[in-house]
Amino acid sequence: MFRSIPTPSISVVEIGPLTIHFYAICIIAGVALAIWLGNKRFVAAYPNAGGVVGDVAIIAVPAGVIGGRLYHVLTTPENFFGANRNPIDIFKVWQGGLGIWGAISLGAFGAFLAYRNRAASRELPQFRYFADALAPGILFAQAIGRFGNWFNAELFGRPTNLPWALEIPRWARPTGYAEFSTFHPTFLYESFWCALLGLLLIRYGKSLQGGQIFALYIATYCLGRLGIELLRIDDVHRILGIRFNVFVSIVIGVASAVLFRGFSRNSR
Repeated sequence: MFRSIPTPSISVVEIGPLTIHFYAICIIAGVALAIWLGNKRFVAAYPNAGGVVGDVAIIAVPAGVIGGRLYHVLTTPENFFGANRNPIDIFKVWQGGLGIWGAISLGAFGAFLAYRNRAASRELPQFRYFADALAPGILFAQAIGRFGNWFNAELFGRPTNLPWALEIPRWARPTGYAEFSTFHPTFLYESFWCALLGLLLIRYGKSLQGGQIFALYIATYCLGRLGIELLRIDDVHRILGIRFNVFVSIVIGVASAVLFRGFSRNSR
């Protein structure tokens, strides 16, 4: 059994003038996997769709990164503005801080615009079928990307002595938790949850209607994220003492469940 999971002692590698951040590597690796798997699934269903996923990714991926950063900045403005803060830090994405809801929202909007322009000329199906093909790969990308939080020693949960607890160095412990050394590895919980959902969608998604796979991805991710948010102890804004992202997970989860039901009334 593990005594605890150690936090990596390094998060960057310097090669001459080049600085490589492991957080960025995790994000890039996840995106690459999502594009590869999404393309494989979409072309398998629509053989005339070769290259479409890659073309859409050119717009959707930067949009997702921008959206994720904007969400983080808007929900934690005190980290970038005010006394002893530097707004230039907004652009330091490699230090962490990409809100998944902003990434999904703006990324999906960018993907919709890019896909619409290509679908009309190639007689491809509606965007919801395209989103279905991408959903499992996006989940795997999230699973890989969460390891970036491990390298950055961030976004962990409450103190615990479980065998798989995450050892956090003193400098990274939140105010009020300096005397604790091991915490819930919520990055790992979320990574496992996303990977499991991705596998289940691949296995059972064929029986669903167009749009339901993506809707189910969002709804089930929200369910897992809700539990993870209740474990996390990083400083965030709260409403009635409850973390803001708990409410976001509930609202988006319910909306996705409604969409899932609505798509069930549509046939292929």
